[in-house]
Amino acid sequence: MLLTAIFAGLFYAAAAVLAAGLAVKIVLYARTPAPLKIPTTPAPATRTGVVWRMLREVVLFESLFGANKWIWLFGWVFHAALALVLVRHLRYFMQPVWPLVEIAQPFGIYAGFAMLAALAGLWARRFLVERVRYISTWSDHLMLALLMAIGASGLAMKYLSHTDIVALKAFMLGLMVFDWQPLPADPVLLAHLALVAA
Repeated sequence: MLLTAIFAGLFYAAAAVLAAGLAVKIVLYARTPAPLKIPTTPAPATRTGVVWRMLREVVLFESLFGANKWIWLFGWVFHAALALVLVRHLRYFMQPVWPLVEIAQPFGIYAGFAMLAALAGLWARRFLVERVRYISTWSDHLMLALLMAIGASGLAMKYLSHTDIVALKAFMLGLMVFDWQPLPADPVLLAHLALVAA
């Protein structure tokens, strides 16, 4: 039960830090003056045009595509794969599981491999491109290492060290309603969850 309490506390703390950090960033962004309007030409003239352009940028990374095709490829593959992996993981947080989440299950495994490959490409760029290597900080490398460790430990649970996913789902569902259920003591699972909380 101590292990369950430790990880429950870890996830509650991580959720609180995420919520507080996001709120602080939003407040700082809202308070930062923007004295000059700098349109990116050709700027859309209508609200619909702005929404359409923003959607294209958020979903397709359109400006990055125009700037650097390799970074766009690795970045887009990583984000698309991460989104699919997250959809796959929704099954641990809902009962009953939505049909769309059930459909995503087999594709989420392939997305895990795609995510790792894209992260490896983005990380290799930080070593191989001299100007990028020069401006890269330890935190850049740390974030890429953390994301790769999360993906690798997740895939390791699928292919190397299976865990009790029924008990894991009970733990996650209980965590959301403050009714803690025992967490499986599988080392790979604990490493994966600790990395996610980090």
